[in-house]
Amino acid sequence: MTTDDSFAALLEYMERQLGFATSHYNDSYLDRRITARMRRTDCDEYDDYYDLVQSDRDEQAELLDSLSINVTGFFRNPDVWDGIRGVLRTLSKTERRLKIWSAACADGREPYSLSMLVHDDPVIDESSVRILATDISEDALEIAKNGVYEESRTTDLGEELSYLRGYDEYVSYDASAETYHVSDSVQKNISFEKHDLINGDPKSGFDLVTCRNLFIYIDTEYKQSMLETIARSLRSDRYLVIGKSETIPPELKSTFAAVDNRHRIYQRQ
Repeated sequence: MTTDDSFAALLEYMERQLGFATSHYNDSYLDRRITARMRRTDCDEYDDYYDLVQSDRDEQAELLDSLSINVTGFFRNPDVWDGIRGVLRTLSKTERRLKIWSAACADGREPYSLSMLVHDDPVIDESSVRILATDISEDALEIAKNGVYEESRTTDLGEELSYLRGYDEYVSYDASAETYHVSDSVQKNISFEKHDLINGDPKSGFDLVTCRNLFIYIDTEYKQSMLETIARSLRSDRYLVIGKSETIPPELKSTFAAVDNRHRIYQRQ
């Protein structure tokens, strides 16, 4: 087989036998993640790696985990969080209960940021807020549920958390283990569960959905159905936040009206 044929055969196997919807993702994204696994397993060609994946259940699990979107951070794009704060303040004026869905939450830093924000803001009653955090990766969700994050040479977690005036009340640092621990009070507002935004059913009754930096990896033809799932999960006139480099497809302009183009905040019509 040619390289293109081997790549296509691998993707077909992953979709048919492993249940991962490769057809929804950009080929360039899939190629980067698969090539990284090939290097880790000393496979030089796609057909060699295809043979390995078919015969090795551990590698199947490693491959699927590597394909989950796990680029995240506490208070990623701080200016966007000013916009999110404004939305939550607006909602808290009229709602006794606020339901937030952090979709494709990766290792949990975004839902924890949401919870810290509502705890830190004097206008918002944190006891009224419930956050559902979902992801397709069980490994990422396990990290999220534990709420413990290792300090990294490439990611300054203290700098990420500096969006708050003082984060010591919400996150403690263990110098001996070089880890950050999210406080019980912050974790209390959040529940975690596995959910596939591509194939999963809609949720219901949410006031805010954050789904940031997922759609840049998704083929255009599939973005609409995923956003329709989100739309059905939101109450009328409630809010969606997507990534700063992402856009709403033209077909859904009547479903989501931009209320803050700069920060990619939209309102469900």
